[in-house]
Amino acid sequence: MKFSIITVCYNSSATIRNAIESVLTQTYRDIEYIIVDGASTDGTLDIIKEYEPSFNGRMHWISERDKGLYDAMNKGFAMATGDVIGLINSDDLFCDINAIELVVKRFEEDSSLDCVYADLYYVAKDNIHKIVRKWKSGEKRSFSKGWHPAHPTFYVKKAVYDRSGLFDLDFKLAADFELMLRLIEKENISVAYLPVPIVRMRLGGATSKNLTNIKRGNIECIRAFKKNGIAVSAFYPIYRLFPKLKQFLQ
Repeated sequence: MKFSIITVCYNSSATIRNAIESVLTQTYRDIEYIIVDGASTDGTLDIIKEYEPSFNGRMHWISERDKGLYDAMNKGFAMATGDVIGLINSDDLFCDINAIELVVKRFEEDSSLDCVYADLYYVAKDNIHKIVRKWKSGEKRSFSKGWHPAHPTFYVKKAVYDRSGLFDLDFKLAADFELMLRLIEKENISVAYLPVPIVRMRLGGATSKNLTNIKRGNIECIRAFKKNGIAVSAFYPIYRLFPKLKQFLQ
């Protein structure tokens, strides 16, 4: 089973080494690594070029202007040739060297699966070893009650994307949420939960960096339900808040 791992980046020289090295050191070797850079000017490209020989032809990258994060991700997905596609953000990293091997094993245990998702650690921006929150995705439940998988741990077969489409660029902050909602609840793809932390994610993502973006993100999530013809309560932002508060106690 061939895996495609995609990293999108822009002026990420401060963190991208961690991301690249966490892919390079994976025990599972049949990985195609794709980096989509948004025309960085801070030395990010020098770091990418430095590591490229270590992948022995398994790394592919482009550097050009894009229309934002999700446009860049779509470019990476279009380049991917693996059986399964996943992401590692430029400021994140895999928890362990066997992370992808665990995901592959779960797919191999059940060939009917379309998707495997797992748990995630939020870590301090300046200390990847300091765990701040633990996102335990748990078994599949209703999105309308506030549940959804941690997108950085969301691994899906390429055939699903070929059939159902990629990120909807009408969503600026919640295209990842809309994608997961569309695939899991509207398309009803077959999913499995892997109850282990796969990714360490630095705090400070675009959606949660300020109250304005949190509000806009919630509005986009509600719009995602409506666009996909799925009923949702006006209290959804409250339902969405409870699982996130619980993460600090786990």
